Amino acid sequence: SVEPTEAGDYKLCFDNSFSTISEKLVFFELIFDSAQEEEEEEEEDGDEGDGWAAAPEDALDVKIEDIKESIETMKSRLERSIQMQTLLRAFEARDRNLQESNLGRVNFWSAVNLAVLVVVAFLQVYTLKSLFEDKRTART
Repeated sequence: SVEPTEAGDYKLCFDNSFSTISEKLVFFELIFDSAQEEEEEEEEDGDEGDGWAAAPEDALDVKIEDIKESIETMKSRLERSIQMQTLLRAFEARDRNLQESNLGRVNFWSAVNLAVLVVVAFLQVYTLKSLFEDKRTART
């Protein structure tokens, strides 16, 4: 969490000094809470009196303000849920990438083991045949 102390642009810097050789995947999330501060200011401004006890025209304005407040609250919650879904999609993409990488490695080493197994099987058959071959010449 960073509290902005000055107005303007901010930069994010990711350090790669741990290992420049190994591959890294970095996720980051930016959440702006300025909408919540505006809502708090509006609530402070709206607490001047009980709007429900006012004239019918004022009551209509209060109801509209309540509806607007509800819509803004719903909008901020929807934006937060979109952010969470995007974050979960990023995690899923990272995990899927890792699984596919592992699948490729497993398939490669399985093929290597199969090739070694076949070569060893042919060598054993050849060795057993050579043990039972009669190398003497037959004289008639």
